[in-house]
Amino acid sequence: MSTSEGAGPGLRHAVVTGASSGIGQAIVGRLLSDGWRVTGLCRSHVAGTNGLLKVVQIDVTDFDALEHVCDELGSVDALVHAAGFMRTAPLGQLSIEDGAAMWRLHVESATYLADRLLPRMPAGGRIVLVGSRTANGAATRSQYAATKSALVGLARSWAAELAPRGITVNVVAPGATDTPFLRDPARAATPPKLPPTGRFIAPEEVAALTGFLLSEGARSITGQQIVMCGGASL
Repeated sequence: MSTSEGAGPGLRHAVVTGASSGIGQAIVGRLLSDGWRVTGLCRSHVAGTNGLLKVVQIDVTDFDALEHVCDELGSVDALVHAAGFMRTAPLGQLSIEDGAAMWRLHVESATYLADRLLPRMPAGGRIVLVGSRTANGAATRSQYAATKSALVGLARSWAAELAPRGITVNVVAPGATDTPFLRDPARAATPPKLPPTGRFIAPEEVAALTGFLLSEGARSITGQQIVMCGGASL
């Protein structure tokens, strides 16, 4: 990936958060291969080469800084909110600070970005929020699950509002995905379980589904949470 600002006219423009790692990075790669122009928002430095990618190093929970970035983005055809993290604890040991931080990143950042970018999103635009199958509830993950469940409420509400404009809003909800996030020491007390398929979800699979939802072929899919979990929810 690259921090180049080069871009040809007329290309579809997607904004992707969490672009430097894991699912977000895979989504950026997929969209670039599909011919999108991509602006990646992430806290980490990203190196590489691709003239269709611009990376903005930013904390997307810093709304004062994010306001200026949004003002300079121009027209945006798609928003993909993939930034996220997990902190786990059983009831009786919950951290208010961890819960608030997850809520701010997963829910408030998605809300801020969608609200700011919608006025410059044309008919046929797309919003995809990366959720989690944990939104249905999981022991020791209540605060995380609450934030991901909230994304479904946002998506369905926005989908109802935006359907007359041809703008779709969906949630991609993967199960345990093979990314650095999966091996975060902060979640060591609740290790992921291997799904029935015998392997974790690949980030490229999440990216492929996201790419489809951003395509013309998915124009009739909106307000949905699509779970991809390798059979773990069966």
